[in-house]
Amino acid sequence: MPDDPNLFAPPAWERELGAARGTRLGAAAGARDLGCSIFELDPGGQAAPYHVHHGNEELLIVLDGTLELRTPDGTREVARGALVAFPAGPEGAHRLRNTSGAPARYLLISTMRFPDIAEQLDTGTVLPIKAPAEGWAFPKDAAGDYMALTIEAISADPGG
Repeated sequence: MPDDPNLFAPPAWERELGAARGTRLGAAAGARDLGCSIFELDPGGQAAPYHVHHGNEELLIVLDGTLELRTPDGTREVARGALVAFPAGPEGAHRLRNTSGAPARYLLISTMRFPDIAEQLDTGTVLPIKAPAEGWAFPKDAAGDYMALTIEAISADPGG
């Protein structure tokens, strides 16, 4: 039987976006209905654009560092130990960015309801997601590559 995943020594990163890295731990631990992903952000790093999920709720747990959190209520800082819920739907829109001078780590725990629809709110890109890490990206008025559009939406964030 393989070793259980370790929060403090995650396996190889599944997703790398320059100053941001992430990997799914929930599936590695055998979870079926809950997702748990760990992200590590270097200063200036951001793993996802400002977005909303219409089918899944997420819970943020900040493990280390200080992050800038953008929600429909504006931006604020969240630091080690912070817990923030992002319900499904427009009120749960969020984006995390490391605006500090030190690395930051956080967990996102989520329900795993698929299919899901996510929207990148700064660009209007709609993301039908059929399963974890599987889906399509449709920018406003056209179809496109999921990762390329995600990077474009991160760049479009007015706080960046």
